[in-house]
Amino acid sequence: MKYNVYLRGDAMVLQFASTDRSRVELAARLLRLAGVTAEVKKEGGRDVWYVEVTTDRLAAGREELRKALAKVVKTAVEDGGVDEKKKKAAHWLEKLEKGRVLKEGWPKYQVRLTHSGALVVRFSSTDRNSIEREKQRLENMGLEEGKHFTVKMPEGGKGYVLILKEGLERAAWLSVRGKDEQQRDLAAEFVKRILRRAWEAGKEVYEKAREIIEEGKARGSLTLKGFVKEVEVNGKTYVVKVIGGEAVEEDRGGRKLLRLKITAEVDGVRSDYVMTYGRYGKHNAALGRATARAGREADAERFAAVIKALTGKEPRIHRMKDGRTMIECYGGRLEGFKQYVELADAIVKWLEETRRR
Repeated sequence: MKYNVYLRGDAMVLQFASTDRSRVELAARLLRLAGVTAEVKKEGGRDVWYVEVTTDRLAAGREELRKALAKVVKTAVEDGGVDEKKKKAAHWLEKLEKGRVLKEGWPKYQVRLTHSGALVVRFSSTDRNSIEREKQRLENMGLEEGKHFTVKMPEGGKGYVLILKEGLERAAWLSVRGKDEQQRDLAAEFVKRILRRAWEAGKEVYEKAREIIEEGKARGSLTLKGFVKEVEVNGKTYVVKVIGGEAVEEDRGGRKLLRLKITAEVDGVRSDYVMTYGRYGKHNAALGRATARAGREADAERFAAVIKALTGKEPRIHRMKDGRTMIECYGGRLEGFKQYVELADAIVKWLEETRRR
C-alpha cells in the first residue's frame, strides 16, 4: 500500500485517499499497526475517503516507520525541496529520530476491586476505533495481548480492553526499564493515570494498585550474588550470604513445575536450597514446597532464614508424620523472589504459562 507524504507549511503530512472505502480502512489499520493513531474520514459530499496524519502522530510511530519518513525529509532537503533556513527539516527530523510519546486522547479506565479483592483495570467503549487505538497504544508500550491484556471488540454493544495483573506489573517495569525513552515515558504515563483513577476509587483500590505497581518496578532490580542479610527465625538470628541461584521449569507427568535453587551460606554453612512450585486446588494457587530429612530441623530453619532474607516473609514450617520437616511458600513469596534478576524472567514466564485462561 502506497502513501503520499507532503511537506506542507509547518507540518509533514502522510495521506492515503481513495473512492474505495475498504482500501482506506486498510490503510488506516496498517498505520495503527505501525503505532500511528489514524482514522478514516470522508471528503465533503464526494465519494472519496481518506486518512491523514501529521508530524506529531507520525513521530509516535514505530522506529521502522520513523526511519523511513526521516529518509523522505533528508532526500527532500538534498533536492532543495525544504527551506532549511526555516529550520523545518531539522525540527521534523528531531521529532522522527527521537520519537514522541503520544499522550493525547488517553481514555478513562475504570479501576475497582472485585468481591475477592482482585484489582480490575478496564476501558470500555462502543466505538471499535477507540478499542483498537487503545490496543495499539498498549502494544506500543510493550504489552502483549493475551499475556498482559485482553480485548473484546464491540459487536452491537460495548467492547473493552482489560488489563491483567501481569499487564500492570509489566507496565510498571517498563516505566523504569523500557528499551528506550519513548517506551519508558509511555508506560510511566499509563501507570500514573491508573494510580490517579485508583485514588479516585478509594483508599483500598489505590493501595492494591500501588502494591502491584511497586512489585512490577522492583522486578529484577536486585541480584542474588553477593546478597547479605541478617534475619531472625524462631527467636534465633542468622546471617545469610547468597552465592547465586537460578529458576528453571520442569515437566513432571505433564505438569509444569518451577524449581528455585539458591546457593547460600547461613551462619557459615554452605548449601543448595531447592524449592519446587506447582499449581494446586480449585483456585490454581501457586505453592512452593521443600522438605528436610528427619533429624535435620536445623537445615529447615536455615532454609527458612534464606527465604525470609530474600522475600521479607517467613515460610510455613511443619513436621510431617514420617519425621520430615515440610517448608511451604505460597504465591506471595514469589513476588519477593521476582525482585532478583536471576529468577525474575523464569518466574513470570511460569506464572503466565500456568495461569488459568
